[in-house]
Amino acid sequence: MKINHVALWLLITLPLLGLTQETNAPAFGKGLFNLVGKDSSWTMKVGTRMQILTIANWDENTNGSLANPEQNFLVRRARLKFDGFAYSPKLEYKIELGLSNRDLSGGSQFTGNAPRYILDAVLKWNFYKNFVLWFGQTKLPGNIERVISSGNMQQVDRSLLNRRFNIDRDMGFQLRHHFNLSKKFVVREIFALSQGEGRNITTGNLGGHQYTSRLELLPFGTFLKKGDYSGSDLVREQKPKLMLAATYDINHNAVKTRSNQGSHMVNDTGFYETTINTVFIDAMFKYNGFSFMGEYAYRSAKDALAKNSDGSLTGDVVQVGNGLNLQTGYLFDTNWEVSGRYTNIMLDEAITGRNPRAQYTLGLSKYIVGHKLKVQTDMSYLAENKGSNALMYRLQVDIHF
Repeated sequence: MKINHVALWLLITLPLLGLTQETNAPAFGKGLFNLVGKDSSWTMKVGTRMQILTIANWDENTNGSLANPEQNFLVRRARLKFDGFAYSPKLEYKIELGLSNRDLSGGSQFTGNAPRYILDAVLKWNFYKNFVLWFGQTKLPGNIERVISSGNMQQVDRSLLNRRFNIDRDMGFQLRHHFNLSKKFVVREIFALSQGEGRNITTGNLGGHQYTSRLELLPFGTFLKKGDYSGSDLVREQKPKLMLAATYDINHNAVKTRSNQGSHMVNDTGFYETTINTVFIDAMFKYNGFSFMGEYAYRSAKDALAKNSDGSLTGDVVQVGNGLNLQTGYLFDTNWEVSGRYTNIMLDEAITGRNPRAQYTLGLSKYIVGHKLKVQTDMSYLAENKGSNALMYRLQVDIHF
C-alpha cells in the first residue's frame, strides 16, 4: 500500500517539477505557472485560490437578547483557474473549476446527477476592432456585484440583493463592444443570448431562451487595473472614476423561480413556463482610497404563480420584487479598510409570502497582498418586518496563487 502511495505521489509531482525547471515561477498572486508554447502560439496561466470561512449566528428575542447561537466552519471556495490564448492573442480562453462542496452543490437530474465542477469554460474571440465574441459558460452581464470575482470582494461575501436577484452563469453567446464618446468618456455595450437554465445543465433547453443587454458609461475614463470590477480602491485612483450601468434581462418562458436560478417549477404537464424580466441599475465610484457601489434590482413576471393545466396552483412562485444595495469603504495607508453596507429586500409579499427585510453590515479588512492575500471580517444585523431579527459575525481568510 505504501508503494502505491509513493508511486501516485511521484506521478503527480514529477510533471510539476519538470514545469518549474522549465519556467520561471511568477510572483505571488500571479499564478502557479505561466506557460508559453515553444512557437508562442499559446499561453496558459495556472492559478488556484481558497477562502476559509467561519460564521456565528444568533437570533434576537423580543426583549433584545440573543439566543440560539450557531457556528459553522467551512471551506467557502476552493478553485482552479486556467486562462490564456490559443493560436492567436485574439482568441482567449478561461476555465475555472470549483472544488469546495459549496461550489459543487446543486447537482440534480438536470445536471446529469453529477457535481457542478465547471464554473467557467469560455472562449473570447476579438474578431474585429473593438468587437469581442464570447462563447461558452460564464457569468452573464448582470449586476456589478455578481460580476466582480468572489476573490475581489470588499466584504466577506455578496449581499442579500445578489442572493435574491442575480442571474449568475449560463451557457451561450455574448457580444461585447466599446467605443469612446470623447477622449475620456468610454461606452461599453454587452449583449448575451443564453440557454436560460443556469450552469452545467445537460438536459438542454426546457423553456425559452434568455436575452441580456447591458450598457456601461465611464465619463471619466477607465479605472486603473479594471477597478470597476473589483471591490475597494486598492490602487488609490488619483482622479475620480465613475461607472454608471444598466442591465435588462428577459428570460422567455422561464421554468425556474428566479429566472435562470432557483428551483424548477414542475406541474402536471412537465414545467410551468412564464416570462421573467429583471432590471439592474448600478454604479461604481472610486477616488483616493474611497469607494462606493450602489445597486438596484427589480424582477417581474408575466404570471408569478405557477399553475397546473387545470389552473390550480402548484405552490411554486416566481420571486418578484425589488432590492437596493449600497456599499462604501475607505482604505487607509496601512492597507486596513473599513466598509459599510445597507441592503433592503422587498419581494412582493402577497405573491412570495416573504417579509421585507433590511441588513446592515460593518466590515473590516486587512489587505496583505491586495486581494491575493487578505483577512476580512464583518458583523451584520438583519431586521425582518413581521419576522425574527438576527445577528451574524463572519471571519474569512483569502489566498490566491
